[in-house]
Amino acid sequence: MALTKEDFIAAIKGITVLELSELTHELKEVFGVTAMAPVAVAAAPGAVAGGEAAAEEAPTSFDVVLTAIGEKKINVIKVVREVTSLGLKEAKDKVEAAPAAIKQGINMEEAQALKAKFDAEGATVEIKPAAG
Repeated sequence: MALTKEDFIAAIKGITVLELSELTHELKEVFGVTAMAPVAVAAAPGAVAGGEAAAEEAPTSFDVVLTAIGEKKINVIKVVREVTSLGLKEAKDKVEAAPAAIKQGINMEEAQALKAKFDAEGATVEIKPAAG
């Protein structure tokens, strides 16, 4: 029996970001498509060629880096534990080692949500394009 669109979406929701990235690369190879093709078609008639190059380089995944703890160290450790799978000691070590990457390779929406959680506890985080 064929997989329905709803089944496919449900399956995608159940995989990690890394697995999703690998899946998209494999689909590009299998079907011979690139993500930039629609952008080139939708470009304005007077668009400069450099604009297309900039669009290709726009980051889609980001790293959240804790740069300063602030005055509520214990609360910051709690947030680190909440958003990662780290234990108490590992979270404490990561917080004390600031600047330290908290989450890597996430989308901008998730990065902004994490930043808000840390800001609420007085910590400072930076959202940087993911290396890679």
